[in-house]
Amino acid sequence: MSKFDHLLLVSQNFENQIQLLSDRFKIHRYYGADDKNALLDDIGEKIRVVGTNGHDGCSRELMERLPNLEMIGCYGVGYDAIDIEAAREKGIRVTNTPDVLSDAVAELTVGLMISLARQIPQSDQFVRAGEWTPSNSYALTSELTGKTAGILGLGRIGKEVARRLQGMKMRVIYHGRTHQKDEPYVYYSDLTEMATAVDWLIVIMPGDPGTEKIVSKSVLKALGAKGNLVNVARGSLVDEDAMVELLQSGDLGGAALDVFAKEPTVPDALKSMNNVVLSPHAGSATVKTRTGMGELAIANILAHTDGRPLITQVV
Repeated sequence: MSKFDHLLLVSQNFENQIQLLSDRFKIHRYYGADDKNALLDDIGEKIRVVGTNGHDGCSRELMERLPNLEMIGCYGVGYDAIDIEAAREKGIRVTNTPDVLSDAVAELTVGLMISLARQIPQSDQFVRAGEWTPSNSYALTSELTGKTAGILGLGRIGKEVARRLQGMKMRVIYHGRTHQKDEPYVYYSDLTEMATAVDWLIVIMPGDPGTEKIVSKSVLKALGAKGNLVNVARGSLVDEDAMVELLQSGDLGGAALDVFAKEPTVPDALKSMNNVVLSPHAGSATVKTRTGMGELAIANILAHTDGRPLITQVV
C-alpha cells in the first residue's frame, strides 16, 4: 500500500493514538461528519480500511458505499455491530482486540457484585448525608462468600471472572453454547435450570442475533427473589423490560449492570431502585486497557497494510 492510503474512522476510539496512523493514512472521520452521505460520495472509493468499534460497527450498507474496502479494524472484543456475513461475502478482513481487556472487565464484574451485595453506593451516601450516628448504624448486608455464581459464557473474560470468584470462596458453574470439557466447573445445558441453582447470574456472552434476550423473563424468574443478575456483556442479551418489572415486584433480588439495551439511555425505573447498581459501560475503561486495545487495533491495521499476518483476525 502507498504511504497515504485512505482510512475511515467510524468511531472515535482511535483518537488518543491517532499519531500511530496519521503518518501512514489520510484519515477521514465518518463519526463527526455533518453530511455522511456527501463524505462517502467524495471519498468512498478511496477507502481501504475502516476503524470502528463493536457499537458503531460497519453495516452492509456502509460496506456497499466503500467498494474498495479491504479491512475493518475493530476496537473492542465485541463486533456485533459489524455485518460479518457481508464482510465474508466481500472478502473484507475483520479484526478485534481480545485478551487485552479481560482483566479489566473481570475486575469490574467482581466490583459490581461486591457493590451490590454490600450496598457500597448506598452506604457511601449514608455516610455523606450524615445519617451515621451513635444510634443509627447502616443495615446489615449480604456477602459473596459461600454463594454460587452461574456464568453465562465461559470465554476469555468469563474464565477470568471465574478465577476471581473462586478466590472469594464462591462456587462457580456455567452455561454456554458449548460444553468445555476441560474446565473444572459444572456445566449446565439448560440456562433456566442453571438460574434456579445460583445466587448470582453473570452475563458475559457475546451479543449477536442468536443471543438476543437469552436472559428471558422465565430465566429471571428462575433466578428469583434472592437472586442477583450481573450484566457486563451487552444489553441485548437481557429482556430489559422484564428485568425492570421483576426488580420492581421483588421477584428478582437485584441487578448490577454495566450495559443496557439502548445505551446511553437507562430506564428511569432502574435509577430509582435501591437493589440496583449502575455503571456506564465501563468494563474496559481503564487507561492501561484502553491503551492496549488501541495499540492492538492499530497493530492489526498496520499488519494488513504491510502485508503481514493479522494478529487477532475474526474473518
